[in-house]
Amino acid sequence: MKFAHFVATDHQPSTPAEPRVRLAVISDTGAVFLDEILEDAPRDLQELIERGPAELDRVRSFVETSLAHGVSGEPLDGLVHASAVLRPPTILAVGLNYSAHSQELNLKTDNAPTIFGLWANSLTGHEGTTSWPAAISEQVDYEAELGVVIGRAARDVDAADALGYVFGYTVVNDITARNIQYSEAQWSRCKSFDGFTPTGPVVVTADEIPDPQDLHISTVLDGVTLQDSSTSHMVRSVATLIEHLSGSATLLPGTLISTGSPGGAGYSRDPQVFLTDGATVTVSVEGVGSLTTHCTVTAW
Repeated sequence: MKFAHFVATDHQPSTPAEPRVRLAVISDTGAVFLDEILEDAPRDLQELIERGPAELDRVRSFVETSLAHGVSGEPLDGLVHASAVLRPPTILAVGLNYSAHSQELNLKTDNAPTIFGLWANSLTGHEGTTSWPAAISEQVDYEAELGVVIGRAARDVDAADALGYVFGYTVVNDITARNIQYSEAQWSRCKSFDGFTPTGPVVVTADEIPDPQDLHISTVLDGVTLQDSSTSHMVRSVATLIEHLSGSATLLPGTLISTGSPGGAGYSRDPQVFLTDGATVTVSVEGVGSLTTHCTVTAW
């Protein structure tokens, strides 16, 4: 199944409060909103995951029955995506998990994974606009990544069993201010500007991705392909990452793990290529989807 969050149509953009979102399953006919077919529908994907596997089974059954009885999904045109992942207990990012990327950035791939946290304010949705002030960075880069959403509490998990703890997968663009990355000892701030972690357009349940290590991954910036690789080139697989991370702390349901980016970053190109005012960047993962972000660079 494919889940997505959409901004409710009753939300007024001028309202200072956070927009209300609705959880939908994406079918062949469009978005089937769970609050229209289910009593006590989960308000978002995080709540669905926290309710456990029985809730996913209930949702699947009701959606299949509704579609069989002629319920049509709402056309996606005109709907506004929110982040495919909302309210995760933790966002963990993995650096230097493709050797080509670590080499092009002149950074060493260590014996253990490079792990850092991303801030929740950085989450945003498909077809959204991310803006930042030129005074802070004019070296903003793209990074296509496979995102992994944990489905149940994982502690001391063996790699052989790790994929059984995955709820699903999404696409992440790990946008990075390179000037800050190379001037500070940690990487959280350079990747956690508002809107620097687009996710989506959907979360695909794990049963639809039999092998997360055999997926094409790419980035297209203003019509030009700049990253073109496969998750098979990860230094450490999804299962290995879950084993490593769960060895020191419990991975709570809903945790998002962004698993690293392949070679082709703009920083390493000659001449360098960065996200600029008016640019449109699309990152894609085979079987999961294509995530588009529009860029605005402000005077402040």
